[in-house]
Amino acid sequence: MQAVVSISDAESRVLEVLWREGPSTSERVIAALAQEDWEVSTIKTLLARLVKKRAIRPRKEGRRFVYSAALAREQWITTESEGLLGRLFGGRVAPLVQHFSQHRKLSKADVAELKRLIEELDDGE
Repeated sequence: MQAVVSISDAESRVLEVLWREGPSTSERVIAALAQEDWEVSTIKTLLARLVKKRAIRPRKEGRRFVYSAALAREQWITTESEGLLGRLFGGRVAPLVQHFSQHRKLSKADVAELKRLIEELDDGE
């Protein structure tokens, strides 16, 4: 398993396209990010950065490159979430949930899902 590199918010938008749509040319990535209002050169720079970081792989097909994600989405999410928990909540989940509950950011559906998850954890012990 490769070490997860630091991925910026903008780079993560490009990765999301590749995770969602699969291997894509730069033109396809540009089209998918059209609503972001980014310059074409910005998207190509982000692709180049991700190649350099080995988060995506370029493959030459004729006169163009096809890019595919080398970094698994789940691996990136795990690293990002562990980093967030470590930096903001000392690595603990309960203070994170408490923060969101105090600021009324949890819907009734969120609370029901959390209860279900806790029940599953209790059943597994």
